[in-house]
Amino acid sequence: MRAGVIEAPGVLKMVERDIPKIEKDTDVLVKIKRVGICGSDMHIYHGKNAFVTYPRVWGHEFVGEIAETGSAVTAVKAGDHVVAEPILSCGECYACRQGRRNACQTLKVFGVHVEGGAQEYVVIPEKNAHIIPSDLPWSQAVLIEPFTIGAQACYRGNVQEGDVVFIMGAGTIGLTIMVNAKILGATVIISDIVDGKLEYAKKLGADHIINAKEVDVVKKVLEITEGMGANVTVDAVCSKESFEQAIDVTSTAGRVVEMSFNTTPSEIAPVKLAKGEMTIMGSRHQTGRFPVVIEYLKQGKLPLEGFANAEFSFDQMHEAFDYAEKNTDTVRKIILSME
Repeated sequence: MRAGVIEAPGVLKMVERDIPKIEKDTDVLVKIKRVGICGSDMHIYHGKNAFVTYPRVWGHEFVGEIAETGSAVTAVKAGDHVVAEPILSCGECYACRQGRRNACQTLKVFGVHVEGGAQEYVVIPEKNAHIIPSDLPWSQAVLIEPFTIGAQACYRGNVQEGDVVFIMGAGTIGLTIMVNAKILGATVIISDIVDGKLEYAKKLGADHIINAKEVDVVKKVLEITEGMGANVTVDAVCSKESFEQAIDVTSTAGRVVEMSFNTTPSEIAPVKLAKGEMTIMGSRHQTGRFPVVIEYLKQGKLPLEGFANAEFSFDQMHEAFDYAEKNTDTVRKIILSME
């Protein structure tokens, strides 16, 4: 079979490998149909991911058809269409015991620590294969995983009906957060510095859009909320400045959800947290959000049509990565087809 391998930073190759075999009776073999390119895949390609080990088959956003099952598998069968949950956890550490296996002490992520989905076949645990409707187009099904990231951010921020949610950054993840927040009944403000991204966010249902290059973001959010501030602020820009700004724009008793792996220290006066009992939390991957998002999908609540705006064949992997690098202002999601 073919596999896309990042051998080292800047070195992307298509290689031939044997089709993997099921070794555990609770594993399944998946024939991959689509794989999405995430910003984190580009970071791995550029050597900017601190967690990856090389060489590595990239890709944590993938969907496919069950080709074979282990002898103890009961939840799925050959022929089922599935989306892969791309994390492996120990089930025993404190985080796992708290139901937060996405923060497992020994967390492993497909395409980062273990081989990912950019190959024609992959073996995954049965519990990582979530059944999806068989009539859902593969190029839409592969978007489920990114929408679980948005669902997790809203879950972490405890977004409730009637909340005002401010999302910093209208990239792919910012948009998935926005859609999830709207489903939960929130009023959504979203900012970016690219008008095209903001226009698309408005099309998807954003209540207010802010071009951060043109106005003072904090003043504008306070103006929109009549001085209250956002009840939940999600930092999907992930810079030192955006994190500090998120604190300033959030209401008393509000929540700040940080998506960043930025290692630059920020300067925040503790009084800003204590005075209004503000809560700050991180959000990484997801925990228990796949069933939620799949149910949204079945109810017709996810705007999957047109969300992915570039598709290549697997043989065009290098062209796809090049396209991602050259079109950062317009790309929402790039998909590779394995068919």
